[in-house]
Amino acid sequence: MKIIEKNISQSFVKVVPDSPDDLWHLYNVVYQGDEVYAYSSRAIKSDTETSRPKSAERVSAFMGVKVISVGWDKFLGKLRVHGLIIHAPDIIPSGAHHTLSIALNQPMTIVKKEWPKHLLDRLVKASETEKSLLILSIDDEGFAIAETKQYGYETRVDQRMRLPGKVEADKRVEATKAYFKLALTSLNKLWIPNHNPIVIIGAGYVKTDFVKYLNEESKEMSRSIVDVKSVNNGGTAGIDEALRSGVLLKAAHQLRIVDETETMEEVMKRLGKGEGTVTYGLTAVENAVMMGAVEKLIVADTTLRDADETQRLKLEELMHQVEKRNAPITVVSTEHEAGAKLLSLGGIAALLRFPLYRDTAASN
Repeated sequence: MKIIEKNISQSFVKVVPDSPDDLWHLYNVVYQGDEVYAYSSRAIKSDTETSRPKSAERVSAFMGVKVISVGWDKFLGKLRVHGLIIHAPDIIPSGAHHTLSIALNQPMTIVKKEWPKHLLDRLVKASETEKSLLILSIDDEGFAIAETKQYGYETRVDQRMRLPGKVEADKRVEATKAYFKLALTSLNKLWIPNHNPIVIIGAGYVKTDFVKYLNEESKEMSRSIVDVKSVNNGGTAGIDEALRSGVLLKAAHQLRIVDETETMEEVMKRLGKGEGTVTYGLTAVENAVMMGAVEKLIVADTTLRDADETQRLKLEELMHQVEKRNAPITVVSTEHEAGAKLLSLGGIAALLRFPLYRDTAASN
């Protein structure tokens, strides 16, 4: 993300998204009621003597809309901002519905009545370049390769197969060589473009044997391995387990998904123990904020994004009060497992500095 201009006194920030993660960040930054400006095109009907009746001409122009809704398509790499036209050349009707389709490397300006600190912090963090992590999860029943994203992780390869048992030693040796070659080829295709750091995880000795194989077959790629860890499962289940248990923390301490997962694991751990130093649901969290008890506030991205204006202003004020007390706020993506857990708790929770045992602790 490139922040081209930031003028909070005039309520606008101009940015250029340069990665798919940036579009996701913007999806969570642009709210209903904001103003967004960007170059766009629109079909204009004309009915003159020299044109066919009601023929349409597509006109490109710098336009602004008052936002009604925002959509993010992570597969097509587009951010769609739908609203009512508030700025455009005279040929384009003011007040008409229009959708700005924001693509990578396309400048856009966002205007808000007020810019909350957590949204500005989000844009600044998105502007700091960070390589994604490649995670290979392997055992004797298959392997998966995932690439971390700031909204979670994306499974790039998921290969299921079963190696012959130990009693078939000769067959197992040959099958293992072919299996490791396939895993190495798949990993190499993803690693070559950016030389991303690699973490290898898995159950048993298979992961260790694969690391030895990789060292022998590709010295250069092996230098990108930043950690090798044991988990109880292979495939994507192993990746989820690694995130939950924190075994990826050393390799990815800057990655948003690890922080979000670790935070939610702490919430679930305290709930499981019946501790009073955790609460969830809007009513209970508001009570904890008023009492100055919040150690960390945790909010689901959809809780903010899908709220109506009244509810969102209430949430923003809650976050403002937490920030005034120097407590951190974690906005959790619902694109991965930690977000789903938070939604099951009502989309908002708080870790507390001291216990609060109240009947409203689970109310919303």
